[in-house]
Amino acid sequence: MGLLLAAFLVIACDARLCVQYYTIESGKVTVPVRLAVVADLHSCAYGAGQRTLTDAVLALEPDAVALVGDIVDDGLPEENAWDTISFLAARFPCFYVTGNHEYMSREVERICREMEALGVVVLRGQSAQITTAAGQVLRLSGIDDPKSGSSSRQLAQVGGALDPGELNILLAHRPEGIGSYLAYPFDLILSGHAHGGQWRIPGLVNGLYAPNQGLFPRYAGGWYTFPGTGFAVSRGLARESTRLPRIFNRPELVAVDITPP
Repeated sequence: MGLLLAAFLVIACDARLCVQYYTIESGKVTVPVRLAVVADLHSCAYGAGQRTLTDAVLALEPDAVALVGDIVDDGLPEENAWDTISFLAARFPCFYVTGNHEYMSREVERICREMEALGVVVLRGQSAQITTAAGQVLRLSGIDDPKSGSSSRQLAQVGGALDPGELNILLAHRPEGIGSYLAYPFDLILSGHAHGGQWRIPGLVNGLYAPNQGLFPRYAGGWYTFPGTGFAVSRGLARESTRLPRIFNRPELVAVDITPP
């Protein structure tokens, strides 16, 4: 019995990095596009020089990396976050939006400046158009965390300027804002924040609790489909920054493949 309990706990508390793949078809692309989604790192450690995480991103060979908030924690030292960003920004187009913990650190403006200094595109109510190596044009828009007090205005600003003929992607840290995001014709929305609901029972309970959603959150993590829009909520990368262990909820790096029909 003791061995069975020990085995159960090892499996339940497995905190090794995993990669979660999602696919969405779009008539707006003529060649496949892959996005890597890095969410809720919270300055946590992933091996020497962050190589466990950065090697996983490298293996995906993404066309771009979406950094969807809480990359830098408000309590832990920042070194792990900057090691990760330095590596990724030197190799891939990277796009960043703030999360609540960057605001809680009271260092959000400095963090944004440091992101930009490393070559990351910081989206705070702006959009950026990129062309992948295969020639596919994408438009990525992003908004600050609601703690900024500006996220609603920023969403209206970027959403109201969309060209429906383009592939439009929104980066927004908090998934509970999905009702507002869907007011605009985004093809893909990327979020984090919920940490997978922290505790899960696979097949029964997708998440026990998430900030701003409460018990049994609807958008704890996973892939959600709405008419004309795909919504990926990363379960995030937070480990030692959380007070409670993750249960049946491994930290994840998300890959979203956008393919022609």
